[in-house]
Amino acid sequence: MKHNIFYHVEYARQITCYTKNYYLNFNNSFLRLQIKMSDSGNSVGQWGPRQAPNLDPNRQWAALRRRYEWKDNYDDDIAPKDPELEKELFGEENHVPAGINFSKYQSIKVTASPEVVKPVESFEEANLHPIMKENVKLAKYSIPTPVQKYSIPIITDGNDLMACAQTGSGKTAAFLIPTLSRLFGKARKLAAPRPQSGARRYKAEPLVLIIAPTRELATQIFDECRRFTYRSMMRPCVVYGGADAVPQKSELSKGCDVLTATPGRLNDFLERGIVSLRRVKYLVLDEADRMLDMGFETDIRKIVQKSDLCDDGTRQTLMFSATFPKPIRSLAKDFLATNHVFLTVGRVGGTTSDITQKIMYVEDHNKRNSLVELLLKQPPSRTLIFVETKRGADSLDDYLYNQNFPTTSIHGDRSQREREDALISFKNGKSPILIATAVAARGLDIKNVMHVINYDLCNDIDEYVHRIGRTARVGNKGLATTFYNERNSEIAPKLVKILLECSQDVPDFLRSYMPEKDLVFDDDDDGIATENKSSSNYTKNTQDNSGYGNLDNTSNQKSAKASWDNNQTANWDSGRNWENSTPAWDSSKPTWETNPPQSQQPVTSTVFATPYTLR
Repeated sequence: MKHNIFYHVEYARQITCYTKNYYLNFNNSFLRLQIKMSDSGNSVGQWGPRQAPNLDPNRQWAALRRRYEWKDNYDDDIAPKDPELEKELFGEENHVPAGINFSKYQSIKVTASPEVVKPVESFEEANLHPIMKENVKLAKYSIPTPVQKYSIPIITDGNDLMACAQTGSGKTAAFLIPTLSRLFGKARKLAAPRPQSGARRYKAEPLVLIIAPTRELATQIFDECRRFTYRSMMRPCVVYGGADAVPQKSELSKGCDVLTATPGRLNDFLERGIVSLRRVKYLVLDEADRMLDMGFETDIRKIVQKSDLCDDGTRQTLMFSATFPKPIRSLAKDFLATNHVFLTVGRVGGTTSDITQKIMYVEDHNKRNSLVELLLKQPPSRTLIFVETKRGADSLDDYLYNQNFPTTSIHGDRSQREREDALISFKNGKSPILIATAVAARGLDIKNVMHVINYDLCNDIDEYVHRIGRTARVGNKGLATTFYNERNSEIAPKLVKILLECSQDVPDFLRSYMPEKDLVFDDDDDGIATENKSSSNYTKNTQDNSGYGNLDNTSNQKSAKASWDNNQTANWDSGRNWENSTPAWDSSKPTWETNPPQSQQPVTSTVFATPYTLR
């Protein structure tokens, strides 16, 4: 059993105590007592047993992860191999294989304005540095995705870039490969001298600065930097808030050529003279629309306009995201060259049809029961559940854990140690169900996330696109389930457009929001209506509801249960080998359906009339 007990203690010092079955965390403003027992024999359905949290007090921070260390006595541009580190960086557990729909990327519409370069069709054409060529092979990249085909020559040609491409389409590699490749041959000349042995004070002067909105995304990008700088003399580092600043400062003092940072910690280090930006040749804003939104705009302007950031005409600014609302695009121009390139892969703010999107009508008071049933009727798979509030994340985590589901949670009020531990548990399969707030909605690329559940539907369509984009990465398939009710009517018109654009079924309770004419999106550049390739769904959704209609349990409970039956099983041991396995189920054909019967008004999910309990 898992319990969360909060005692408010003013000015308590941060103390962490570990015992066999108890985890005590005294934080600055409260004492949180978590009693977590492993109960390894308890499980529910096909899910594996719930696991005790990762309580290793000696686990190193993400910023301290090992990277290749160049030695001055290396004569060649390519340093010797490090088999142990190479296995850590490029091992199978870190590789997301291209899915069966990867070839569809090649036919997606791409627009570059102005058209300044010809795209590369292969990495061999890209004129990459030998180190980068080798690292691309080690990463098992065979064919560049569309955003990579265009970004690599655009960046290599010296242009500023604003790029918008679907989630899971390889945007991180699209800016790391060309920037690092161009610098590998110039690093000896451009990079700051390494600190002398015994030096007491050293100011890091990176050549590449990458700014990300969340700590988790920053550390993920840092891991990619570790891969692509392997065997080179360029040394990557990461700085982010919430974690101890001393280890991060210590890593910077060893030298830093590629710095990934969150805005707050970066500004702190700039003010303290720990970091200088005078040598920066590439400034990258990942999730740029979020970085330029109200929450971060002030910090970004401070970094770009009030620091010592290189401004001699040699620096390029690159912005990447899956969404770019028009107002943010206008604001972004303040930071870009006048002749910058605007690259769009697909529609601005669009998502991929590889995600099967299902919308369920569920009233708030029935959400927990509906969620439990959903988790039991789908084969176990790595599942990400989004909620709106931090308290809601803790509450749902506690509820599901006490129902014997292997869960963990992540949100802004958890300590950075807890946040990193939660992601580790999710990635290695100890806790394959992660409850998260918006902190996990953007950029995170976790292998084999097969199911995203919007337990609380957000009111912003861009946020929805980013949330469901945690599944169906690199041409793989995925399933996104959304709980909808009248409280979400604000997002309904835009949600329906997304469903139609991706040829998804529109349930009865959303049909009144279907557009009468062609689909037109707020972020369309020219205002021309998008061709409605989903028009066939209008007829399909109007005439064919044979697969829907068993959600009302009041009169036909037996048939309702039958519609949720699932005889498929995952082809791995649920709870052990998640990280290297491929599920046996097809996410495009989930074992449950979403529409209430045509003869009914929108109904609540009443499959469980009483609270769900386990025997």
